[in-house]
Amino acid sequence: MLCHRDALALKEAPPSEFEVLANRAASLRDAHWGKTLTYSRKVFIPLTTMCRDDCGYCTFVQKPGTPGAYVLTPDDVMKVVREGEKMGCKEVLFSLGEKPELRYQEARDALARLGHTSMIDYLAEMCDLVFKESTLLPHVNAGTLSEDEIVQLKSVSVSMGMMLENISRRLLQRGQAHFACPDKVPVQRLRTLERAGHHGVPFTTGILIGIGETWEERIDSLKAINDAHLRHGHIQEVIVQNFRAKPGTAMANHPEPSLDDMVRTLVLARLTLDPSISLQAPPNLESRFAAYINAGINDWGGISPLTLDHINPERAWPQIEALKNATVRCGYGLEERLAIYPRYLQEPEHFLTDSIASRLTGIARADGLALQQCI
Repeated sequence: MLCHRDALALKEAPPSEFEVLANRAASLRDAHWGKTLTYSRKVFIPLTTMCRDDCGYCTFVQKPGTPGAYVLTPDDVMKVVREGEKMGCKEVLFSLGEKPELRYQEARDALARLGHTSMIDYLAEMCDLVFKESTLLPHVNAGTLSEDEIVQLKSVSVSMGMMLENISRRLLQRGQAHFACPDKVPVQRLRTLERAGHHGVPFTTGILIGIGETWEERIDSLKAINDAHLRHGHIQEVIVQNFRAKPGTAMANHPEPSLDDMVRTLVLARLTLDPSISLQAPPNLESRFAAYINAGINDWGGISPLTLDHINPERAWPQIEALKNATVRCGYGLEERLAIYPRYLQEPEHFLTDSIASRLTGIARADGLALQQCI
């Protein structure tokens, strides 16, 4: 693992020194994860596009009164789920804006029509519906959560996630990426990581790079994630996601991180995080597959043959067969995994409810990966 001094030096390491570090990261990946990369075949369901936060880079969120602002109905949800089931998907990624009912009457009204006062309560109902009426596994990305909400969602989901993004309070200042975003206060997001760990929730998190943070703030954010994992063992994967400038946002003209910056951050992450944590980079946000693999990633994340990446709709998912071919050209295999990583299936009494554990036995291979291959 990198000490703080070496982690700082990695940013400006000359090519010869950086190559040594990158090879070290790749070797660490190979030693722990072998010569196979993974992905999850999913459908992406944006349960609501309303949110009480105003992140400077986001186009997912839509304010009430605009055509894109909605709360999906149960029929909307299950239509996508059933189509995904036909295409061999095994994960339902529920993504939603954070606590819109605390800001907007329109969100409260939409929830009332559905018989709810809380978006988390409605999310739990939709997860339960997916379990009852399909073979897919819900993974929820609902942002910051209270302890009661985590307990509620654990009973109806196989895993959860929330991007930490960065722990810098500086980014909350006026003119910065997280100004006017109450749910991006670092202590609130760190508390969610801790609560998830305390309750044994297999959890996905990550950092978003290029939003105005410093290199040292990236280091601090990765260390915070790793520290939580060392306490609880629940961080199943960390995503390193590169900022993409989008028209119509406050950061439309903000520079995007370079490929070199992304690769150096991936190497930093692989050498900072415990090797049991899966390292992921989204394949639709940068097509340099070999550079990512050489930097130590072992997973491509969720990929959908059906739905858009609603967070980055301008970036199409790669075809799974094309991704497999690109991975093979780099000397690695590609396998489908579930929305929960294999090692958590070995401790079902801690990480899974009995009903979810029994559901997994029918779709997981002996090694914990997805039973049916769809590529």
